[in-house]
Amino acid sequence: MLDLPLILASQSLRRHSLLTEAGFVFDVVPPDDGLENNPQLNESPSDYVKRLALRKAENVLGKIDRGIVIACDTAVVCNDKILGKPTDRADAARMLRTLRGTTHHVLSGLCLWSKPNGSPNVREAVSTLRMTEFTDDELEQYLDSGDWQGKAGAFGLQDRNDWIVLVDGSESNVVGLPMELLWKMLSFEGHHSTVIL
Repeated sequence: MLDLPLILASQSLRRHSLLTEAGFVFDVVPPDDGLENNPQLNESPSDYVKRLALRKAENVLGKIDRGIVIACDTAVVCNDKILGKPTDRADAARMLRTLRGTTHHVLSGLCLWSKPNGSPNVREAVSTLRMTEFTDDELEQYLDSGDWQGKAGAFGLQDRNDWIVLVDGSESNVVGLPMELLWKMLSFEGHHSTVIL
């Protein structure tokens, strides 16, 4: 499996940057639109992100001849409720008001699936965050910036707002791709040649 190229199943600039900064060489093959959907009845947040990561990997696997597909799905969970990407400014405001003053979790489902002859390997990473009691003025300033767009829970740790504190777990997981878990999974797959040393 050492000679298989890495394929990132995402158009996310944040995931692209994390892989690039870590020295990985990879191609980007995005999954089809519409694969992300709402949780199924009685589906746990953990099962939800892992299911979507698996769906994305399977979709991209059908588009390539060979390679190891990396697919990820990230969600924010507060009081057992999944917060996905906001649909608009009002939705972002609602999410951030829900998160204000709480301790909550960021979950990522990460799937590696190699072609040919591979089987899916799906794991989960969990990080714990604390969001302070930011003011309404700070909320409006953040909403005005537009930085909330396309981000689960309507925020990004990389935005460096001082009202978001990482309590436990992987920082890269909060950004959108748990790099520590990825390293472990690639080592298990026996794939090392994609890293620039």
